[in-house]
Amino acid sequence: MSQQTESNTQTESAADLAKRLELKFTNLHLLVRALTHRSFVNENENALEDNERLEFLGDAVLDFVVGAWVYNRFPEMHEGDLTRMRSALVRTDTLALFGRSLDLGPALRLGRGELVSGGRQRDNLLCASFEAVIGAIYLDANVTAVEEFIEPMLDGASQSVLGKDEIYDAKSTLQEWAQSNKLGTPRYVTVDSTGPDHAKEFKVEVQIDGKAYGQGEGSSKQSAAQMAAQAGLDSLGLH
Repeated sequence: MSQQTESNTQTESAADLAKRLELKFTNLHLLVRALTHRSFVNENENALEDNERLEFLGDAVLDFVVGAWVYNRFPEMHEGDLTRMRSALVRTDTLALFGRSLDLGPALRLGRGELVSGGRQRDNLLCASFEAVIGAIYLDANVTAVEEFIEPMLDGASQSVLGKDEIYDAKSTLQEWAQSNKLGTPRYVTVDSTGPDHAKEFKVEVQIDGKAYGQGEGSSKQSAAQMAAQAGLDSLGLH
């Protein structure tokens, strides 16, 4: 029963994906887990682990790798612009774009609800899966393998960011204001989430020095945080 469900929801195996992307996994189970959404685990008793812990790890690895890459790629760029560039390169829509460029969708293991609602192409799911794959590469190999895998994507994306002035974002602008006023770094707290797993809506509040400055809602925590940051800027009269 579980095997039948899996074949109906995944049209490319982890092994085939690794071969297509020229990823040499010593422990292929890490990649299988990176491709496994919680909804699949809920519906398949033989599936024991989802990709959420790998997503957490991949997010941290990406922050470091992308930060180091931006630092070396743009030696004349000031610290504030480096921060904004890194933020633009690791935000949800950029990482979802990377996931699409790799055609991760067919390899994802999804539950029926996620599958019928178009989960293979949803930004927040592709972003999370891409982060999980990065986490899997890091655990299976090392940070150098992650750098080799992602740097070709970063080069193209950074030029797009610069060309469209997307380097400027609300979270970075609010962080600069807070730090210039010696209030520390803004904290983004998820205060509510509603809806089924395949259509979650998050409410996030931005707090600076213990005070709430604004709230935002979105289909991912990152997008909700951006909305909260913009609300905070609006409350301060900053644009």
